[in-house]
Amino acid sequence: MAETSHGTGGLTFDKSKRAWPNELNIFIALILIICIFEALGQLLPYMNGQSLLFDTKGRFDSIFNEARIKIIILQVSIIGIIALGVTQVIIAGGIDLSSGSIVGASAMIAMSFAQTELVNGNPNPKAIFGPWAMDLPAIIPVIVGLLCGMLAGIINGVLIAYTRIPPFIATLGMMVSARGVAKWWSRGNPISFPTEDYAWIGSGMMPVIWFVLLAVLFHIILRYTVYGKHTYAIGSNEDAARMSGIKVARHKVLVYTIAGMLASFAAIILSAKNLTAQSGMGLVYELDAIAMAVIGGVSLAGGRGSIIGTCLGMLIFGVIISGFTYLKLDAFYQEMVKGFIIVAAVVLDQWRQKKAAAKT
Repeated sequence: MAETSHGTGGLTFDKSKRAWPNELNIFIALILIICIFEALGQLLPYMNGQSLLFDTKGRFDSIFNEARIKIIILQVSIIGIIALGVTQVIIAGGIDLSSGSIVGASAMIAMSFAQTELVNGNPNPKAIFGPWAMDLPAIIPVIVGLLCGMLAGIINGVLIAYTRIPPFIATLGMMVSARGVAKWWSRGNPISFPTEDYAWIGSGMMPVIWFVLLAVLFHIILRYTVYGKHTYAIGSNEDAARMSGIKVARHKVLVYTIAGMLASFAAIILSAKNLTAQSGMGLVYELDAIAMAVIGGVSLAGGRGSIIGTCLGMLIFGVIISGFTYLKLDAFYQEMVKGFIIVAAVVLDQWRQKKAAAKT
């Protein structure tokens, strides 16, 4: 017999039907995936007993392979910043296919204002503008890059909220247009040689630090502010949210604007990290970001998900990609697996929705 407790008005609560937090299930999945790769490292003859995350050769002071852990976190932290914005868009009932192209356009434009005038005592061979745009304070290209993302986000939001164009079509158009801007800005040529202050933004473990700070910030915003409550309400039932007094159209514009600015900030970090900007930067980043969010429990139907879940989804994504490198699989196999992960994440979301509908 199920254990129940009585509440106000004779209502009962069945403790046997209490579900674990979705984030806990995702964390368990992360541990299982790590265990699978560790087991394969011990079982496959050519691996010679190597470990994915643990130090089996005494190279580090701790029991963990610190170098590989840093690589795993670094390689997903920049896309993880994009995923923070994508998470909010999906929770609000939308989708954003333009974030990867916004990365390319923002990186090109920001880097053109971050260049140093002299390279080894000679004029910068990759200079886009004249001396007036050289050796500027790092805050200038950062602001320029963020404005690019903000503009793209506002255009996405206005098209979706006020013209009622489906999010898929509106952001697909922005994806193509922003990539065109990235190629047009320097006629397809890379832009290089940033100032030291700008390069610092993406140096060392700074991408991870930026990601953690932003993840904490948006976790608090989504969980404890009116903005977060309105985002979940719109994604759960847009008509009900509108009737309750929420300015749905204005809020959608804000959500897409934030997503665009996060994509442009990821572009700034990426270009600073690589010390160059290229028009092809951010290619398919939008799909990786969506996969991280969906793996982390964000429902494509809207109204459900969390920043914590997206962070765990990001780690799962990173462990899987790094795990295949660890198993010495060729890069084209990794691309195939990434495609499978994206499809599997959507299938998993559909299964979760049907399971939730069956309980109601």
